[in-house]
Amino acid sequence: MSVRFKESLMRRTPPPAALALIIAAAVMALQSLLLPLFAAPAANLGPRDLPVVVTGPAPAVAAFTARITAADPDAFEVTEVADAAAADAAVRGREAYAAFVLGPQGAQLHVASAAAPAVASLLTVAAQQLGAGGPPVAVTDLAPLPADDPHGGGFASGFFPLVITSILAAVALFFAVPRFGARIAGLLAFAALSGTIGATVLQGWLGVVGGEWLPVAGVIALITLAISATVNGLASVAGPRGIGLGAALVLLVGNALGAVGAAPELLPQPWGQFGQWLPIGAGATLLRSVAWFDGAGGTPAVWVLSAWAAVGLALVGLGWLGRKEDAPQDAPGAEAHEAARRLGATVAG
Repeated sequence: MSVRFKESLMRRTPPPAALALIIAAAVMALQSLLLPLFAAPAANLGPRDLPVVVTGPAPAVAAFTARITAADPDAFEVTEVADAAAADAAVRGREAYAAFVLGPQGAQLHVASAAAPAVASLLTVAAQQLGAGGPPVAVTDLAPLPADDPHGGGFASGFFPLVITSILAAVALFFAVPRFGARIAGLLAFAALSGTIGATVLQGWLGVVGGEWLPVAGVIALITLAISATVNGLASVAGPRGIGLGAALVLLVGNALGAVGAAPELLPQPWGQFGQWLPIGAGATLLRSVAWFDGAGGTPAVWVLSAWAAVGLALVGLGWLGRKEDAPQDAPGAEAHEAARRLGATVAG
């Protein structure tokens, strides 16, 4: 760096006091964006076109639908099905969060707390209110959470370390591994190890995830590959700025809108559905589907995560090709000329 360039750079740099104020103002501007991003969805949780099914005699179904939609017509999306078996199949297939079975003895509520504990609790309270003055509503949990995590807090909390370590792996590989093939191998190896360790800890040790070990490990591997490949790919084409962009997109926006501990239909729309197009939201949905519902309802999330992983790996290759093209090419005979120069210097010495 020349002295003239250094002097020019120093002239362009604000005085320390002004620079401190600029940094403080920039961070405060970021804070003003993050506060509503995280606080607003949590403060405005509520059902928005939450899918439920109902079955029973036609007059009872009509009366029930009128009552449940009276307070807020947009809260629930009510679908009538033929019988109790069809209602339970809709819940187990993740087509609905709950089923109301109406009969001569009163109403029954069938929920799946593993799909969304917050929704199961909300519908249980709503059912008791609807049944006020009559026989109590019997509640059956078709897909309960594990005994070691009855409220689902462990599932939601265990998701965050997967995100953090994926970003750290992406950053470490970006700075430490310049070669394309080695970097791709590192991302794939990290995903495989993350799936193995993650499933063993969350399922075998802590007991906060259900299902078979191998599918759960595969889902965790896909989640961590989607996140790490995305951040590393953006860094490969945009440098360190890409790390900030990837972390902001995956961690800040994705975590706020992912509905890991809730449900997309409880968040303000369209942000709840938008979160399902990001790795965290899609990953939480897929992991729940594989862990408790034999994969039902998880196909869209598989495509979303696979797309993020594929685009991220493609960006890694694109960044490597860009650096390769920008690298100065050796002139013909330059290597031989350098060898001759060194030999001449040795002989002269």
